Amino acid sequence: MNSFLSCMRHRPSTLLVASTIALFGATGLSTAVAPTASAAVCADVDVGVARGTFEPGNLGLIVGDRVFSALRHTLPSTSLSGYRVNYPASLDQPASVQQGNTDLVAHVRTRAAACPRERFVLVGYSQGANVVDNALGVSSAGALVGGPIVAVLPASVELRVAAVLLFGSPGRRIGRSITGVYQNRTKDYCAHGDPVCQNGGLNPLAHFSYGSDAADAAAFAASKL
Repeated sequence: MNSFLSCMRHRPSTLLVASTIALFGATGLSTAVAPTASAAVCADVDVGVARGTFEPGNLGLIVGDRVFSALRHTLPSTSLSGYRVNYPASLDQPASVQQGNTDLVAHVRTRAAACPRERFVLVGYSQGANVVDNALGVSSAGALVGGPIVAVLPASVELRVAAVLLFGSPGRRIGRSITGVYQNRTKDYCAHGDPVCQNGGLNPLAHFSYGSDAADAAAFAASKL
């Protein structure tokens, strides 16, 4: 789940990740499960989510499921579909981010062609933020669990990407951010002390705190639709 652990995967700190996953499951932080998008059914808004490394849940226990639920609450009259980016979200596969990059771009292109009125909200958490960065033309190469760009969303869908929501992005740690046409449509969350996105961050637990930002993220996305 935590891409910061890519550089200490064989150390006891990995137990912290497993314990945190168990804690989140036990305390019920997961919200209603979001449906998986279908190419045959168009919606007003498609929410594409790239989950964090090893993150459980449908769209992601820590971020994706909660953001999707918050969007449904914020936009009760708007039909939503949710898409879990198909990629390993792993530390064991060097091309994990590139697979997610390819799949997210292919998904948006396919949905855009099949559903001419559909708009998009893109969500990325931890390694998933690298996936979204790459898809928007910001290389995550050099970042924790990052990689070079292999696919970019075409200009024809730019205006249909209403909002981009990033959480605990490894790119922030090396000075990367969304620029250009997507800049004003992006909200990039980095919790204080999160070592994945903040240089000098010393609180690994901060990386698991982003569920508390779901309502704010949904409000931001709604303001852009």
